[in-house]
Amino acid sequence: MHDASRISTCARRGLAAVVAAGSLLTVLTTATPAAAGSASTPVDGSKVVCTSQQPGLAPALSQDIADALHGREGASALAIYDRRTKTHCEFKAGAHFDSASVVKVTVLGALLRQAEEAHRKLTPHEVRLTTAMITKSDNDATTKLWRQVRPAGIQHFLSLAGMRHTVPGPHGAWGLTQITAADQLRLMRLLTVDNPVLTAASRGYALDLMHRVIPGQRWGVPAGAPDADAVHVKNGWLPRKTDGWRVNSVGAFNGSGTDYGMAVLSTGNHTMDDGVTTVERAAKVIHRDLAH
Repeated sequence: MHDASRISTCARRGLAAVVAAGSLLTVLTTATPAAAGSASTPVDGSKVVCTSQQPGLAPALSQDIADALHGREGASALAIYDRRTKTHCEFKAGAHFDSASVVKVTVLGALLRQAEEAHRKLTPHEVRLTTAMITKSDNDATTKLWRQVRPAGIQHFLSLAGMRHTVPGPHGAWGLTQITAADQLRLMRLLTVDNPVLTAASRGYALDLMHRVIPGQRWGVPAGAPDADAVHVKNGWLPRKTDGWRVNSVGAFNGSGTDYGMAVLSTGNHTMDDGVTTVERAAKVIHRDLAH
């Protein structure tokens, strides 16, 4: 366990940096080019809204995502960014979903931030736990790290990252953390650009683990990704007595000239496969449209 007073002292010393971090992340995650084209397409009582500086991309994406999600059971939400074309899309991106295991990337980020503030590297034990947590989605490792970081540490990271609508799960129930697609996309952005919250070494560590997720857990947003792209992914799946299966997938992709990320969340699925299908239908059209 980290000494709370030590972390608190570090946090106070870095107050100015915290404010700067929040300001920078606001710019990174909300800025929309003034000349961007925009389009919206209705689907199941809501709208897919896209903006892009690439002519024709916003209407293509909004229509294709709407077609992919139309008629799917349960509820879904998504958010995407593409730095190359300055593209952003959202569908119910502010709606809350049970996180299931996608929260494990947040736990990792919070641990890395704590280590940075304590001016130390991860211990061999922490390396083993974080590797199991991300690459194999090990729940026991996650519970140990959640307890180590503590709710205050999770919330501290969420505040720095600008993930203002994420609510940590109560009483240690990390899988019931309430997340939004918009906040998950902020996390993907954070891991893939220079920022005051996580160092290049911390970001590289997190992305390397997400790149090494075991083959059996590489479904979801990687579906349809170009072969040349490096894939960084974390998935979550959770059945509950009400509203069926929660199936979520977040990822970042880069390769020869590509640099984009997405978060697709779903709930109310009759089976896990139904949820995976919903996520992958959306992911496939996003990858296809961004590749053109």
